[in-house]
Amino acid sequence: MSTTFRLLQEILLNAAARYPDRTALVAGDLRLSYREVADYACRLAHALRQRGVGRGGRVVIFMDNDWRCAASIFGVLLAGGVFVAINSQTKRDKLAFILRDAGARVLLSKSNLAWVFGPVADQFPTLQVLCAPDTEALPVGVENLDEVLADLPATPPPQSAISLDLAGLLYTSGTTGEPKGVMHTHQSLLFVLDSINDYLGISEDDRLFSALPLNFGYGLFQWFSAVRAGAMLVLERSFTYPAQVFKRMRDEIVTGFAGVPTIYAMLLDQDAKQPLRFPSVRLLTNAAAALPAEFISGIRRIFPQAGLYKMYGQTECIRSAFLEPALAEIKPESVGCAIPGTELLLFGEDGRPVAPGEIGILYVRGPHVMRGYWNQPEKTAEVLVPGPLPGEFLLKSGDLFRQDVEGDFYFVARGDEIIKSRGEKISPAEVENAIYSLSAVREAVVVGIPDRLQGEAVCAFVTLREGDKLSAQQIKRVCSERLENYMVPKHVLLVSELPRTENGKLSRKLVLEQYAALLAQSA
Repeated sequence: MSTTFRLLQEILLNAAARYPDRTALVAGDLRLSYREVADYACRLAHALRQRGVGRGGRVVIFMDNDWRCAASIFGVLLAGGVFVAINSQTKRDKLAFILRDAGARVLLSKSNLAWVFGPVADQFPTLQVLCAPDTEALPVGVENLDEVLADLPATPPPQSAISLDLAGLLYTSGTTGEPKGVMHTHQSLLFVLDSINDYLGISEDDRLFSALPLNFGYGLFQWFSAVRAGAMLVLERSFTYPAQVFKRMRDEIVTGFAGVPTIYAMLLDQDAKQPLRFPSVRLLTNAAAALPAEFISGIRRIFPQAGLYKMYGQTECIRSAFLEPALAEIKPESVGCAIPGTELLLFGEDGRPVAPGEIGILYVRGPHVMRGYWNQPEKTAEVLVPGPLPGEFLLKSGDLFRQDVEGDFYFVARGDEIIKSRGEKISPAEVENAIYSLSAVREAVVVGIPDRLQGEAVCAFVTLREGDKLSAQQIKRVCSERLENYMVPKHVLLVSELPRTENGKLSRKLVLEQYAALLAQSA
């Protein structure tokens, strides 16, 4: 880890030079060495250069969560470009928006996605499309990516970028409006990468597992962390077929597992049916959403040798806090302290620091803070605010936290998710934690809905584990035992499923949209 890099693509070139024959990536039945990944990326870089992609040129990668997507990210970087990875489940309107907003010169995709990108690409006469052949025929006017790369050199083209240049545009999910392109430089991504690998202790001996999408910061950094350390990544397209995933984990003797609460909920469901054990795993991580404290004992049973790192971050800074495994059960609701080399601050609405135990808005200080939102200076100015030093900017997360006397942070709520009922402010996460104390509960989402008397009424949407039974009244009773009266849900709706964003996160907005009719009946 002592090697210092200026550009993100250098981590791949370094790993390929040091460990050319070591397996870098396992994706399905395919195994790629570091040499093979680097060769592909270099050939792609030359192809992009030939098509006018130079320093700062944006290239959209619209592919499945597979080896091509992973290698293409480095190909774009080696060309001097800016990668824009998009989830393969993205629909046409959003794809068109991102292509237009980013000003993309090239689109990289696969023929199985032509039904999505084909009609969209027709709207952009200057857009060049390179498409890997799959089961479907290539659309007219689209270049065959494999044929393009066949005769190109597997050596990197000359590099002219510097660390302050953009490396990636990471588009947010856009559930609260049009997606925003988060601008990250080589410097910001390399800094947070080294900080993450430092506190997780990732080494060349690790075999990391991820079923998280590569367009998602948490998933992307599973790949970057593996390459930085010269480790191996086992990459799955999704968690759709758990039995297949579990077999792969055992066959590859994985040592690290990255999950979000929905994935851990699936693991606990499977364990309830037939016990799961993965003794080779030494490292567990959770990010993207708060992990219910009630999950921890079951997770420890499934991964008996693993340390669990609870983490917090945003696309705008990738990662900002982590909790040491030793504290996971002592402080189960905490996300810990600032990642190495950064600082976290809590300020009230008046801009003054808050005392321990008080709720404030979290501000992030460090080299990992984004450059801003692409083409959106007004929104950038709302979240990048003047810091303690002249010319410095802090990231205003907008999320509400409190801090204990030992300096560890506790997530309270997204700033726009606080429920205001009967004159009181209610954290949805606190109500959800009470509901999760019931073993029959699989997942829960709490929202505020308009109420003539209360201002907003607390409403809980709950899914149950397969075969378990639970009534709305039982859930309310447990909440009344654990929470103040004003926090007890007025409505508890038992549903078959809860909608997620394309990155697998539960979404309060999508829940309200999907169950609007059911809510109307309950109100």
